[in-house]
Amino acid sequence: MDTVIDRMTTSRSLFLATHINPDGDAIGSLLALGLGLRQYGKRIYMYNASAIPAVYRFLPDVDRIQAALPGASEWDAAVILDCGDIDRIGGAADYVRGLPAIINIDHHVTNTGFGDYRFVDAEACSSAEIVHRLLKRLRVSFTQAIATAVYTGILTDTGSFRFANTNSAAYAICAEMVEHGVDPYTVAQHVYGTYSLGRIKLLNMALDSIEISANGKLSLMTLTREMFEETDTNSEDVDGMINYAKRIEDVKVAALIMENSNGAAQKRFHVSLRSDGTVDVAEIAASFGGGGHFNAAGFGVESSLPELKKTIITSIAERL
Repeated sequence: MDTVIDRMTTSRSLFLATHINPDGDAIGSLLALGLGLRQYGKRIYMYNASAIPAVYRFLPDVDRIQAALPGASEWDAAVILDCGDIDRIGGAADYVRGLPAIINIDHHVTNTGFGDYRFVDAEACSSAEIVHRLLKRLRVSFTQAIATAVYTGILTDTGSFRFANTNSAAYAICAEMVEHGVDPYTVAQHVYGTYSLGRIKLLNMALDSIEISANGKLSLMTLTREMFEETDTNSEDVDGMINYAKRIEDVKVAALIMENSNGAAQKRFHVSLRSDGTVDVAEIAASFGGGGHFNAAGFGVESSLPELKKTIITSIAERL
């Protein structure tokens, strides 16, 4: 932690980024650290290549997160949050590699150890927990905006304290953030309480797509570009859908295949994996070039959909 703190405090300007298709932890960590470092007197640019999911647009100062890349000569260092690998930030990876220093802040067990400075703790419940520790060391004042970002990051990455990564720090930090002005009801209503009609239609299609392996231990859910177009939705509407496939009786691993691009026979897909707690899906994802946690992981791949389904069923189901 000390080397990370030293590099951030000696840098006058910092470029902050997190992974594409951001979840609550990614956005919460990005906002909390960015706002905290601004308070510390640093010039900050917060970047994400993807659109901010609608459920997180309630977060204070979320409009400060930009999708355009500024001039590379402006930044003393880059801080990459909640990414197991630098390429998870998308097309800006080469831009970041050209900056004077890279700081890696993450909690994924499969983190590749990229960067010049690292604070990676696989025991942390979320990257927001690590950011909270950093802000404490910096003696930053936890405004309601910063507190709401930290709280949202921890709440979403622990599945409202239901997932196996929930630790004592998750409860303690969230209680502290409430003392700093967070309204748990308001956060929950935004994150879990409102869905568009398109998302409901997409969920119906996703449920209809579920396939079960012959041994009954693997469930497979598929979302294609045609489904998104028909329901007027996008990747931000997919959050949480895989849990329906995971909760099927006797299923140990759920896989959600999401098409990311149009093309001919070969298309780009992202595969999310969820475990019932008995299977290490991070190990499975790593075998496909991805990563994540014991219970939640993922990977990207180019393939035809039929071939990808066949590969997943044969390579994963046989392990269960």
